[in-house]
Amino acid sequence: MTARGQAAGLLGLYVPRPSPLHALTPGPKLLALLLAGAGVFTLRSPGPLLLVLAAVVGLYGVARLGGRILWGQLRPTLALLAFFFAVQALTVNVDSGVVTVLRFAVMILLASLLTLTTRTSDLLATLERALQPLRRVGVNPEKVSLAVSLTLRFIPVVIGIVAEVRDAQRARGLDGSVLALAVPVIIRTLRMADDIADAIDARS
Repeated sequence: MTARGQAAGLLGLYVPRPSPLHALTPGPKLLALLLAGAGVFTLRSPGPLLLVLAAVVGLYGVARLGGRILWGQLRPTLALLAFFFAVQALTVNVDSGVVTVLRFAVMILLASLLTLTTRTSDLLATLERALQPLRRVGVNPEKVSLAVSLTLRFIPVVIGIVAEVRDAQRARGLDGSVLALAVPVIIRTLRMADDIADAIDARS
């Protein structure tokens, strides 16, 4: 695998592989992601969620994506997952914190698996076709597709922001502070979103 391919994989972008998941069309994968998202949030104990997580890890093997790529999907979210765990553990109980973290870990890995095994152009074309019937009730498939495209495009940008802020906080001796990481990341992300919205409005 080339260095460029490794970098793309770590950022959750498409990585070509001769695997059954890559050969599968985007439609079934999108449907599976939606059903999995609904199903995961019906599980309320760590045991079943750990089994689901193990199955998702197995899917990365089926897709011929190594552990480095898998870890690359979770690593940028560790601070956020730790924050979710702390909030749930303090306000509810430890089990609730574990369940929350496992749910989000499963969904992050599944969503990343979709983008890692599906070309963005194919994914957006499938979304546009699927949303065409909703045009009658005022949904604009092209705008929805644009929103998804922007989301996928800026996932690596946000990951880069997290890495930059983490490095800056580590240099200041604040590496262990979740709040010190989360606040600057949120502020910079919101500023970026405003800039993008302004640019889109300027171009109608």
